Amino acid sequence: MTTAQAQELDVQPTPLALLLLGREADPRSERGVECPGDLPSPSDPDLVARARAAKEKLGDKVFVLGHHYQRDEVIQFADVTGDSFKLAKDAAARPEAEYIVFCGVHFMAESADILTSDDQKVVLPDLAAGCSMADMATAEQVAECWDVLTEAGIAEQVVPVSYMNSSADIKAFTGKHGGTICTSSNAERALNWAFEQGEKVLFLPDQHLGRNTAVRDLGMSLEDCVLYNPHRPNGGLTAEELRNAKMILWRGHCSVHGRFSLDSVNDVRERIPGVNVLVHPECKHEVVAAADYVGSTEYIIKALEAAPAGSKWAIGTELNLVRRLANRFAAEDKEIVFLDKTVCFCSTMNRIDLPHLVWTLESLAEGTLVNRIEVDQETEAFAKLALERMLALP
Repeated sequence: MTTAQAQELDVQPTPLALLLLGREADPRSERGVECPGDLPSPSDPDLVARARAAKEKLGDKVFVLGHHYQRDEVIQFADVTGDSFKLAKDAAARPEAEYIVFCGVHFMAESADILTSDDQKVVLPDLAAGCSMADMATAEQVAECWDVLTEAGIAEQVVPVSYMNSSADIKAFTGKHGGTICTSSNAERALNWAFEQGEKVLFLPDQHLGRNTAVRDLGMSLEDCVLYNPHRPNGGLTAEELRNAKMILWRGHCSVHGRFSLDSVNDVRERIPGVNVLVHPECKHEVVAAADYVGSTEYIIKALEAAPAGSKWAIGTELNLVRRLANRFAAEDKEIVFLDKTVCFCSTMNRIDLPHLVWTLESLAEGTLVNRIEVDQETEAFAKLALERMLALP
């Protein structure tokens, strides 16, 4: 449709469309905010030395967290590496660090701010480093969903379970409505707990982790799951469909793990006889069903550590990590390849690059606080309640 045709039909671009086109900013998620200072040039040959110098000057005042999906150029400066929740807990265990520099994405920095003390300041090197999955569930959409469940007469039976990969607002909603948070490692335990509290689960925001855990681990059928689409009236579901469902899955997904397909699995088995297919549970159900092993990022790393020499592995997760693991275990004669032929980095995670990290560290070393991520007190209180319920899971 041309611009003229759109004008003739009085079609107005939505705020989301304008945001994706780069014509608007979302102040709530801080997308589109530029660094107030000048970034070092990516071609600056002294970037590594500058990062080391600034980090050394800061000393124990700074603690740098590096998510597994970060670039190698960034991960080399991380004091600890891990998944989002592990890193947030690591930050909370370092109360002497005044600055927590989170080389990850926005929701991860929010979680770190929730779990650390008020004296600590969490910094995200690039405020545009978001998460497409987390952004697929807004507070307004989830509140509307709860209204739909209320009108269907089932809200009192529903327990929300939200994936760690969600905004602080969604975590707070979960805490306020008696639910818990989960990671890809403890999703089964979280769902078992939730079904002890109520008859149904609203799983946010990753449909695939929710479906895979319910069907693969809890023995439910695909018919026990319905998909709530926030962009359709009543989620695209009838009241009867909601009443009959055990798992109400939010229509969200990871843009990286969602790319893997059954064709990817079949193709790699043909190309590499004897290959072990190991995928993350954020992958589609048919991919998980066809894989040999399924597990979280930490599970993937431990599985490869324990793998015998000479074994062959196709990994369905983010490419930075797969490439790093392939290099790490090459000397042990372990063949590790990316599951798909198409190269796929996490584009938002990759916004944290060396120039942004150098700019952040140098600014902090000069006494200038930049890009602080701060969750308001009410949101923090309810989000922490949901996280505490997760920590108390049996």
